[in-house]
Amino acid sequence: MREKQQNNKYIWIGIVVIVLVSANLRAPITAVSPILDEIKLLLKIDNFQASLLTSIPLIVFAACSILVSKAISKINIRHALIYSLIILIIGLYIRIYGNVIALYIGSLLLGLGICIGNVLTPAYIKDTFPNKIGMMTGIFSVSMSLVAATASGLSIAIGEWTNKGWKGSLGIWIIGGILAFFIVIVDSLKNKSTTKQKENNINNVEFNIFRSKQAWNISIFMGLQSLIYYCLVALLPTLLIDYGMNKVEAGWVFSVLQLAMLPAMFFSPILAAKMKDPKIMIYITSILYIIGIVMFIVFKSKYSYISAILIGIAGGFAFSLSILFFSLRSKTIAGTIKISGMAQSIGYLIAAFGPPIFGKLYDLDSTWKYSLFFLLLCIIIMTFFGSKATRPKFIEEY
Repeated sequence: MREKQQNNKYIWIGIVVIVLVSANLRAPITAVSPILDEIKLLLKIDNFQASLLTSIPLIVFAACSILVSKAISKINIRHALIYSLIILIIGLYIRIYGNVIALYIGSLLLGLGICIGNVLTPAYIKDTFPNKIGMMTGIFSVSMSLVAATASGLSIAIGEWTNKGWKGSLGIWIIGGILAFFIVIVDSLKNKSTTKQKENNINNVEFNIFRSKQAWNISIFMGLQSLIYYCLVALLPTLLIDYGMNKVEAGWVFSVLQLAMLPAMFFSPILAAKMKDPKIMIYITSILYIIGIVMFIVFKSKYSYISAILIGIAGGFAFSLSILFFSLRSKTIAGTIKISGMAQSIGYLIAAFGPPIFGKLYDLDSTWKYSLFFLLLCIIIMTFFGSKATRPKFIEEY
């Protein structure tokens, strides 16, 4: 009883850990795009070289998530988070050193640090808040997306405010990494006794996750929802401009889409975690996606804000549900780490093919219909695997 009261006393630390760690999982990447032109000009690099600054972390996510989940499965979660933040901070510092090689090395290291955080945070939520997984997953998703959007929107202004240009825009995120680092250390110290108890339980499950049908259901669902999102991130503004909308308004439509994701990200895992059968959430997600995409096909830019809201809500549902499955469909913390690593490796690999296919289909038909039909097909397949992922079957059961 006394131990329980002690844990409740420090529960706010766990919430702050989730908020600060998640805030560092996308912002260092989304802050790059607005200042790419400045970097290209000052360091005299071409578009391909500049694009690597955002591509390298994503490649690391796809290539390393499974490897990371294996490497850290026998390390205490809080200690592993500390290591991830150290790597992230070092990467952020090296990235602003001032030359092209440092940019790439820094991007590689911060990508690895973020990759570890991506894999571990769902396991941390399951470990620290086993009875509040839905709510904490919502907080995680919203914090990550909100700070990422803020980083993108304020990147240029931060450079001007610090009088450091692109180095200020990217370097300021070192502060976020340091804050997260210290709060995780505090959390680790406050939970020393319970942590040692859980260490003995975390690694006692050995199974081949690639033989688990449920793990594949979750991974493919994760990948397809990511593919849809990254297709829209890459080419929705271009599509709207081709439909006759000016650049400024096209940007606003995309902003509305991102804002619509936030409340959906928070509430969907809370609702799904309380449902006996969260399959209805998958169907709602798919219906909203389909209506939004069909409206673009039929009405083009006429009702674009409504379409953006529907797609944004669907995207928020899909992302949070995919993260929630890591915890809900695993019996142990070790299982959560394994499915988190597998789903994110496969997910980012699937997502990487989306924008090129979406753009290539536009080359075949400049009306964007083939591209949007491709998204509809992906939504249907996503629904199939998502509905299977909602079944009350754990990844350990094959």
